[in-house]
Amino acid sequence: MEDEKRSLLNRNKIKMTSNEDEQQFSNYLEVVKSFAKITYQSVYVIDYEEMKFEYVSDNPLFLAGYSSEEVLKMGYEFYYNNVPEDDLELLNIINDLGFDFYDKLPQSDERKLYSISYDFHLKGKYKKPVLINHKLTPLFLTSNASLWKSLCLVSVSNNQTAGNVTINKQGSDLLWKLDVPRRVWIAENKSKLKEKELEILRLYAQGLTINQIAGKIFVSPDTVKYYRKKIFESFGVKNFTEALAFATYNKII
Repeated sequence: MEDEKRSLLNRNKIKMTSNEDEQQFSNYLEVVKSFAKITYQSVYVIDYEEMKFEYVSDNPLFLAGYSSEEVLKMGYEFYYNNVPEDDLELLNIINDLGFDFYDKLPQSDERKLYSISYDFHLKGKYKKPVLINHKLTPLFLTSNASLWKSLCLVSVSNNQTAGNVTINKQGSDLLWKLDVPRRVWIAENKSKLKEKELEILRLYAQGLTINQIAGKIFVSPDTVKYYRKKIFESFGVKNFTEALAFATYNKII
């Protein structure tokens, strides 16, 4: 446990910020709070200079039965007290390899284009641990491009197990998946759909049946089934519900 604490607390510890760094923001937390009001996701902000949570939203999932004030006060201790030991070890690996990846990027604002996503269990006051998806992206960098403050979003995971670690870059056709046992990042092309496949998936999201979708886009039900099969193959899923979750999660739809 102490090793995990040292890694999480020290891997990206910011020792000092300059006046130039401080000028990046004024009331940015008001923007974050406004965003938290209109999203179903839990939202919080990490400050790597103070190594604390700077803001925690009232959205209940991440709170795990606590109040936002309690989680804000606990800061990193919240992880140590509410994440199962196996998953805490996983977070330690993700933290180290994530910052290894980040440190190899150009020392510029380009680093803000990257985000990391992964799943882990959160127990808190829940009767059983809940598998959550956790996304993190830079809010502010220091003058030497170190990660100073990050925005974190938490939602229920679409997966069955912890892990599923990916790094995305905005505007890139590539994503990087972490092979946890080998501890290496593997670049892959992002999944894409053709326009007709996207249209069918959007109509399914509206609650339409295969026959209703066929009528909407003036094709036969068999044609809809053909496109459905192509969607499932592209995403590696077994049904429309999984396909819609995958498309939403990966910002395809």
